[in-house]
Amino acid sequence: MPFGLTNAPVVFVDLMNRVCKPYLDKFVIVFIDDIFIYSKDEKEHEEHLKTILGLLKKEELYAKFSKCEFWIPKVQFVGHVIDSQGIHVDPAKIESVKDWASPKSPMEIR
Repeated sequence: MPFGLTNAPVVFVDLMNRVCKPYLDKFVIVFIDDIFIYSKDEKEHEEHLKTILGLLKKEELYAKFSKCEFWIPKVQFVGHVIDSQGIHVDPAKIESVKDWASPKSPMEIR
């Protein structure tokens, strides 16, 4: 797709959602130009990776290997941290709020 087209991101997201549709919310999340593959254990993750990489190859879609991250136990994504324990707010995002001084008078609350 040529650069500069205003609908290019929308078309790409639509394509990725159609290609990955059988696996969406089972073990794949597509967010703009990111594909997240999640699994319960390493063996299952290996199967999921092979499935999605095979699907991309079949559809003649290619990922730049230098931009890929495999076998990572924790992901920072849109202000959240996702790991084996679940989804948490990114501590870096709430640090400034935690450091606020407590209000001392009614005027400071306003």
